[in-house]
Amino acid sequence: MKIGNIKPPQVNPGGSRKDPLGEGSNPFRKLATQLLFGFIVLFLLMGALSALFGNTPAKEITLSELASQINDGKVEYIHVKEQGLEIKLKDGTIQQAKKEEGQLTQSLINLGVPAEKIAASHIEIKNESGLSFFLGAILPLILPFILFGLFLWFLMGRAQQGSMQAFSFGKAKARLFNGKNNKERVTFKDVAGVDEAKEELKEVVEFLKVPRKFLDIGARIPRGVLLMGSPGTGKTLLARAVAGEANVPFYHMSGSEFVEMFVGVGASRVRDLFETAKNNAPAIIFIDEIDAVGRLRGAGLGGGHDEREQTLNQILVEMDGFERDTNVIIIAATNRPDVLDPALLRPGRFDRRIILEEPDIKAREEILKIHAQDKKTGPDINLRSIAERTPGFSGADLANLINEAAILAARRNKFFVAQIELIESIDKIMLGPERKSHALSIREKKITAYHEGGHALVAASIKAADPVHKVSIVSRGFAGGYTIKLPTEDKRLHTRSEFIADLAIMLGGYTAEEIIFKELTTGASNDLQKATELSRKLITEFGMSKALGPVTFIEKNELVFLGRELGEQRHYSEETAKKIDHEIQFLINEAHKTAREILSRKLSTLHLIAQKLIEKETLERAEFEELIKSVGKKVSSTAKRGRKDTFGLEPSSV
Repeated sequence: MKIGNIKPPQVNPGGSRKDPLGEGSNPFRKLATQLLFGFIVLFLLMGALSALFGNTPAKEITLSELASQINDGKVEYIHVKEQGLEIKLKDGTIQQAKKEEGQLTQSLINLGVPAEKIAASHIEIKNESGLSFFLGAILPLILPFILFGLFLWFLMGRAQQGSMQAFSFGKAKARLFNGKNNKERVTFKDVAGVDEAKEELKEVVEFLKVPRKFLDIGARIPRGVLLMGSPGTGKTLLARAVAGEANVPFYHMSGSEFVEMFVGVGASRVRDLFETAKNNAPAIIFIDEIDAVGRLRGAGLGGGHDEREQTLNQILVEMDGFERDTNVIIIAATNRPDVLDPALLRPGRFDRRIILEEPDIKAREEILKIHAQDKKTGPDINLRSIAERTPGFSGADLANLINEAAILAARRNKFFVAQIELIESIDKIMLGPERKSHALSIREKKITAYHEGGHALVAASIKAADPVHKVSIVSRGFAGGYTIKLPTEDKRLHTRSEFIADLAIMLGGYTAEEIIFKELTTGASNDLQKATELSRKLITEFGMSKALGPVTFIEKNELVFLGRELGEQRHYSEETAKKIDHEIQFLINEAHKTAREILSRKLSTLHLIAQKLIEKETLERAEFEELIKSVGKKVSSTAKRGRKDTFGLEPSSV
């Protein structure tokens, strides 16, 4: 069972890296493949030459046999080639013979062939030219050697190219962004909800365009700008907007692209990147996910000779070394500024730190408008209402929301996106897709209806709680049902009374099952887990315990090579730990008592909410509030008549 302001899960896409020696393949395997291919081509060429220039085998006959064929009239012509004869018979057969010394005509006459028969045989003398001799005799001998030489030259060229690639490890793989020719060019007008960050970056772009305006007054160009914020808040999008606005070279790389398995490669790539940018100054370098190479030195395994630390050392030198007259600005982005090395964060390297927070309701509406520009939307679209329903959504979440709604409308064969698709997409992003195949039994459906009704009724009965926006018993993701309550306005500060109200609401489903069915189920396990975590935070982090006072009891000592949980240390005694456990138990029991008191007093209302959920499965805010108001009116009229209201249901029956 899910309840409360649900934050959609964040997903960090990961990237793939290419092998500089041939798109990730084995170079030796590739060379063997090329050799095999070359030998096959050479074999085919030699076979073709042999067929083209080779001598066609023909039958060898004597002059006596030739004389007999002439007398029989079988000979079509005779070609005399030095001491050889080429004879073609009228049936197409080719024969050969050796000519004796002297005239061929005289030899045939001596063999008894009449002169008229000899004349009819068309005897011709063929003298072979020098070119024919070359092509027929010499070329078949030397051409294989020529082809083999060309093949060796090709292999040597490929080997040299591979060796050059091996020495190109140290070259930076930075990509030059050309905003003018890019079809997907992004400018500052395409970025919403981060006005302060845009103003800071506009100054950087203006400094590069008109440096004299700042230099005349003595201002120094900022060395670097660090964009910090949660995933999806628009750090990379802002960098793309800077690239689209600036008319200077914009080089962008990921922090992971500096590090290789060979020590020193990362530092070499840093030098090459900054050298390229300096040669094309003024320029901008953007390093995304800089925490991949900028983590705290000395805290990990490998000591000072680690490849990542050498890369970081080179970045520190390039950003603020002895050469300080370069007109290059570095923009970096990270969602883990807490693990960065202090030397990287000091002024002179990153002079400006821009924090990107999750957008408020106004910013969310502006972001939704930008992403809805290229979508076909219906007349009933109300982006303000969608912005109110999406607190905690980042810019990437809102873009995904619009896209999911468009996909849903296309699947339904609609020509535009309607408001209903946007609302359903919110539930899908927050909780997962609807599990239509997950059919609940009649008893499970009743249990879920009372469970979610308990959450909603407790939330509607406590003044400090946020209003209920939706109650549903439709299975989504891992939740059998869910109750969503959203604040009427964005909050940055939360009071103790709000947290106490949240604890009572979390235990509303558990208490409803306990009262109605006299038995507990596993459906409340997630609610109990969240209630326990919130109670512990109230005491150990927020200092809101009346018994323990304004003291925090957690001191985090995060180590880079260890996780967050493993890096936490306790700095209090076992006696204090017992007091913390006792106070957590006290808060949970008080929340349980509050929820039980509300549900016991409004049991008939709980029955009605559960009955409506079983009938309709989902209640939106307007329907739920109308239901609560109708119950209030009915209770008021019943009290005046002095009759008990049970809405047709017995208090203890299902």
